[in-house]
Amino acid sequence: MDGWDGETMRAVVRVCEGATPEEAFDTASAGAWSAFDTGVRNLDDRPWLWTRPPGEPVRPAPTLLDRLRGRTGSRPAPPASPPPPPPAVALCHRDGRVREAALDAVLTAPELRPLLVVRCADWAAPVREKARTLLAEPPGGDLFPLAELILRLSRRARGDFARDLLEDALREGPAAEVLVLTGHPDRATYRLAYRIAVERGLLTPMELATTAATCGDVTLQDLCAEAAVRPGPAPEPDAAAVLDRLLTARSPRVRSAGVTALRRAGRHGDAERFLADRSALVRACARYVLRQDGVDPLPLCRALCTEPAAHPGAAAGLGECGDRAADAGTLWALVEHPLPAVRLHAIGGLRALDVVVRERLTPLLDDPSPAVVRAATRALLPEAAGIPERLLRERGAPDRPRAVRVAADRLLRAAGRQRLPEPGYR
Repeated sequence: MDGWDGETMRAVVRVCEGATPEEAFDTASAGAWSAFDTGVRNLDDRPWLWTRPPGEPVRPAPTLLDRLRGRTGSRPAPPASPPPPPPAVALCHRDGRVREAALDAVLTAPELRPLLVVRCADWAAPVREKARTLLAEPPGGDLFPLAELILRLSRRARGDFARDLLEDALREGPAAEVLVLTGHPDRATYRLAYRIAVERGLLTPMELATTAATCGDVTLQDLCAEAAVRPGPAPEPDAAAVLDRLLTARSPRVRSAGVTALRRAGRHGDAERFLADRSALVRACARYVLRQDGVDPLPLCRALCTEPAAHPGAAAGLGECGDRAADAGTLWALVEHPLPAVRLHAIGGLRALDVVVRERLTPLLDDPSPAVVRAATRALLPEAAGIPERLLRERGAPDRPRAVRVAADRLLRAAGRQRLPEPGYR
C-alpha cells in the first residue's frame, strides 16, 4: 500500500467506518502509514467510496462531470452532517485545526504514534510544533519501532526533527535495541543502525569483518571493512583472523580493504598473491603495499605470468605496471592462451599498456567466450572506424552467437555507421 489508490482508499474507508488501523492495513509497513495519510486527504475527491446507510435516499451526483457521465442518482454521497472522524482519520484531515486537535488522542492511543511521526513533518507550523513536542516526551526507545517510517519521512523538507531524535536515542539507548535494528529489512534503517553501532563500538572486529564479507550492500561493506581494521586502543587478539576474513571476501571492495590493512599489520609479503587478483582495485592495493615495503611488484607480476593458468589475473596486473617494450609480447602471447580467463585478462593488460593493435585483436570478436568478446569489443571501440564494415555486418548475422552480434552492433555505432536490424542482435 504505497500509493493512495485502490487498496489504500479501501483501508481509509474501513477506518472511517469504525475499523482500527490494524484491521484495515499492515501497520508494520512504513509505506502504508504514509499512504494512509495521503489517502484520507483524497477521500473527499472520491465520494462514491462512502457507504450509504440503509434507508437514506440516493442523492444526485454533486458535480457537473458526474451528471455528464450519466451518473445522476447512481452514486451515494457522504452524509450531510458526518459524525466526528475517528482519531486516525482526524490526524490526517485536510483541515490543520482538526489535525492539531487530534494530536492529543495519541497520548491515550500509542498505536497511532506513526501518525504523530508523520505530523512532525506537517506543512502547518502549529501542527508540526505540537507534534514534535509530543514526540519528544516519551523515552527515546519508543522511537525504535518507528525507525523505518522516521527515516522515510526524513527525506521530506521538514523531516529532520524525528530523525535527530532517533539518532540521539540510538546513541544513548540500550545496545541490544541498536543491534536488533542492524537486522532490519529496510536498507536506510539497518545502515543507520550499523553506523551508530560502529560509533559506539558495539560490534567486534570479527563481527564487522563477517558482515562486510557476507552482505551485499556496498555502503555497509565499506563501513564495516574499514571499522574492522581500524586500530583500537589495545591490540586485537584475533587481528590476523579478521584480516584473513576480509581477504577471502567475494567483494573486491572488502578484499581491497584487507589488502591495504596488510601494511599496518606488517604482513607486506601476503600482498604478493593479490597481484593476480581478478579485481583491478585489489591488484592496485597489493602493488601499493609491496612498494611501501620497498618491493617492486613488476618482477613478481612477470613471474606470475609464467604460470597463467594458475594466475589468470596476472596478465592484467602486468599491463597495469609493466613496460610497453618489454611486456607487450608476453601479453600478446597470452591472448592466444586456451583458458578464457587468461585471454580476458590479457586483453585488459593490453589496454592498460595502451598497445592494442586493431588487426591482431579483431579475430577475438569470434571468441567462443562471451566475456572475451566483450573485452575485445571494449578494447576495439576507439578503433571502430578502422574495422571494415563488411566484417562487422558478417558478425551481425542472425546465425552468429548473441555476444558476437551485440559486439558488432556496438562497433558499428561507435564508427557512426548504420546499426544492425533489431532482430539481429536483440
